Parts: sequence; structure tokens; C-alpha cells
Amino acid sequence: MAVGALPFPPMHPVAGITLGTTCAGIKQTLRDDLLVVEMAPDSTCAAVFTQNAFCAAPVHVARAHLSKSPRWLLINSGNANAGTGASGMENALSSCAGLSELVNGDADQVLPFSTGVIGEPLRVDKIQAALPNAVRDLAIDHWEKAARAIMTTDTFAKGASQIIDIGGKTITITGISKGAGMIQPNMATMLAFIATDAKIAQPLLQACLTAAVEQSFNRITVDGDTSTNDACVLMASGGSEVPALRADTPAYAVFSQAVLALCKQLAEAIVRDGEGATKLMRIVVNTAASDEEAARVGKTIAHSPLVKTAFFASDPNWGRILAAVGRSGIDNMVLEAVDIYLGDVCIVKAGERAAGYTEAAGQHVMNQEEITVTVSLGRGQARQEILTCDFSYDYVKINAEYRT
Repeated sequence: MAVGALPFPPMHPVAGITLGTTCAGIKQTLRDDLLVVEMAPDSTCAAVFTQNAFCAAPVHVARAHLSKSPRWLLINSGNANAGTGASGMENALSSCAGLSELVNGDADQVLPFSTGVIGEPLRVDKIQAALPNAVRDLAIDHWEKAARAIMTTDTFAKGASQIIDIGGKTITITGISKGAGMIQPNMATMLAFIATDAKIAQPLLQACLTAAVEQSFNRITVDGDTSTNDACVLMASGGSEVPALRADTPAYAVFSQAVLALCKQLAEAIVRDGEGATKLMRIVVNTAASDEEAARVGKTIAHSPLVKTAFFASDPNWGRILAAVGRSGIDNMVLEAVDIYLGDVCIVKAGERAAGYTEAAGQHVMNQEEITVTVSLGRGQARQEILTCDFSYDYVKINAEYRT
């Protein structure tokens, strides 16, 4: 189940980036579950990783290898290789070594990523056996195959792509993501792999990605759970004819805004595909004292099981929203300054039920598939938007049966 039909979009190939997939049979044998991505020599690479203290073995390895001029990504679905101790580290390193031998590279030039069930040993033997097929499959136009190979409980493949013009020359940005459950904004609770042909130094690429993630993947939540494995990678092959991007220039500003827009597209696709989701909610908090304050209020509403179940039932029980705002931990909140809207319907004015509010007006909004909740705090000029979805019966069923 997903909110809104999102067919896989046309994907622009990125010069210097190739992708290959195959079925290793890690958890299932019906579709590809192994992805290799190769970057051209002299590419730069940036990444951000989950803040979960029990981060998976591949996260530890990828963090360590990020400074070694990575040339390859190795991603498997079906097994998270998390909670697996020393043997998990050995398996992650062994996977990197297996790929490096095939491509005549160094093992520390491989960034590994895994997604799937936590606590089960990774079948490295299956990965090693399948790697030659994935390497033979490397091609510039395999973005959709790649998007499907990294899926777990996702119901559709997620991608976004754009070409921007800078001084009459072009830069391509193309990316994929996966995620539907265990999604909570705390770095990037999912996997996302984005490539560009821009020429850009690694420190600036890292700064660009970190800023984009904060306002995109860190602004979504499905269920309030931060995964052990999640990461977002931005690769730059340098294949564009646009001169090298530099900080504090108009060209970099255009590029960084394009990266942010693409990250927002991929993040929204994850929420639309939230496990069992039937509604997409945009929680907009404005006139806050700071971005942090606005985000805190928005996340408190978005994480509330009572709010999320009310939306699933299309029940305009606005008291649940009011209660979430009140418990968000904002110091010295002036209740009389707070206004709350469902769509364009004012439900709370100056801290109490709006005089003109009717249950019928609230019901009309709640019957919609996509709903905006706006909270005005009357404390400043800051504004943030959090994307979330409802909790349905299917969310419980999907997660109760996750390992069966």
C-alpha cells in the first residue's frame, strides 16, 4: 500500500557511474538483492550514517573506508549484518575483499551497505558467488534495476533525477532510495545512493550532503524508529564540463539547491511508501523561535501514535494534535499565541477551539489522502516541515510478520 501512485521516473545516466545487480538469494530468490556501483577514477564521495549506537558492521566499515578514496559500493538486501559482533565485521570486510579482487582494486576502496533482518549472520558465501554476475552487469543505465535490488518491505522502487544548467553547461544528479519502515529522522533512516557528474572536492561535497540530509531525510518519520544500518551516499564522478564547483559561488548555490530538491523527492517517496500507509501528512510549524524548536514540535506531532491512528480513521480528533504540541518540550510557550489548522480549516485559535470550527469542516479535510497540519507558535520567524504517514492495521501486520 502506498499514498499516491509514483511510477519510477526517467533516470538520467551519470557519466562515470555504472551499476550492476544480481540475485544472490540472501533471503529470497525472486528478484535481485545485490548491487555493485562503480565510480570513475578520481571521483569524490561523501556519506552520512545512522546515529544508532548499535550501528551495523557495514556502517563501521563504510565509515572507515570513506577516507580511502572509494571507487565501489556494495549493497545487499535481505540481511542487515547488524547485532552480529566480531563475525559481522569479518563478513563485511570479507565482502569488500571479494569485490576488490574481481575489480582489481583495494578492499578499503569498497563501501559496504546492508539492509534487512537484524541479528542473522550474513551469508558471505552467497555474496561471493554472485559478485561476478553483478560486476558483469555494470552499466550506466541500470538505475531502476539498482533501486529494485535494494528494496525490503518497499512496495515500489524509488528514484529521482534531474539535469541543471550552469553557464550553458549541464550537471546531472540522479539517485535512488529505499525505506518503508524503521524510519525516524536521526541522520538518514533509510538507504540512499545519489550520483552526480559534478567536479567538486570531497569536503565541499560532504558539506553539501550533510546540509541536504538535514532538511530532507532528517525531516521524515514513519514510525519513530532509527535503524542500525542507514546511510546516504553522494558520489561525484567529475564527468561534467562545468568547472569545479567552489563554495560561496552562484554555481555551487544552484548545485546545492538541486541536491536538496532531489533528496526531498527521495525522502517524500519513502513516507508515501510507509508500511501500511494510507495518508501522507505534512506537519508545518511556523513562527517558531528557531528551526530546532519548529522541528521538535513537528516531530512530536508526527511521532504520536494517537495522532497517526486518528488520521488512519479519518477522525478529526484535533485534541490529539493539541496535546502533542503541548508536550513537545518548548519552554515558556504562550498558549494564547498558538493557532492550529487542518488544511485551510482553523481548528485552534489563540490556544482554544476556534469559534468558527465545525466537525463537518474538519471531517472534510480528514477524508483526504494528503493532509497538511499547520501549527503557528507566535514566537519568531522560523519554519520547518516534517513529513509522516498514518498508522494502519497493515503496519502492525507487516511488522508482526516481518521474519516469516
